[in-house]
Amino acid sequence: MKFFLDTANIAEIEEAASWGVLSGVTTNPTLYAREGGKLADFHNHLKRICDIVDGPVSGETVGLTRDEIIREGEELAALAPNLIVKVPTMPEGLAATKALFDKGIKVNMTLCFTVPQAILAARSGAAYVSPFVGRFDDISEDGIDQLSQVVMALDNYDFGHDVEVIAASIRSANHVTQAALMGADIATVPFAVLKNLVKHPLTDRGLEAFLADWEKVKNS
Repeated sequence: MKFFLDTANIAEIEEAASWGVLSGVTTNPTLYAREGGKLADFHNHLKRICDIVDGPVSGETVGLTRDEIIREGEELAALAPNLIVKVPTMPEGLAATKALFDKGIKVNMTLCFTVPQAILAARSGAAYVSPFVGRFDDISEDGIDQLSQVVMALDNYDFGHDVEVIAASIRSANHVTQAALMGADIATVPFAVLKNLVKHPLTDRGLEAFLADWEKVKNS
């Protein structure tokens, strides 16, 4: 499984990259606004992220018609060779994804919740399909089960191009574990979740025991 960060925070991206575990980033204008950014500066911010990350960086379109999405997608793709255009799952999004695919521009189709949506996204030319896990949990449904169904369904077919499943809207280490076990290609997570993946009480106890033993050795 590859790990993407779902953030617009440069410091978080740089720190994760320094661990050697960061394969990509997903972001959008809303995440950038939470960092105090302005929409007018979003493209420059994306270029900065693309310079840091050795992997795909998904930047989201904001238009709702196919023509708007195609225009924005072309502008985003021109920012950097590793820029992936994030497009919502809807009829206009499918049409725009097909047009962008025909232009050689890779798309991450987001806000995907069902197997039919995922198959339609892949058929339209999406290189990445992002089923949302946590949003199902928010309405007391099993997001992991929905993700599992998407992974199994897409594995059944040859779409004529590579399609990777991004487990999105990840809220916990358990989400990541389950996504990995079922074969999701990527988990895109907030930095807080990524940090939590490294932690375990037994690891902490082991480190404490090691330090205690080392102090005894040094003082002997």
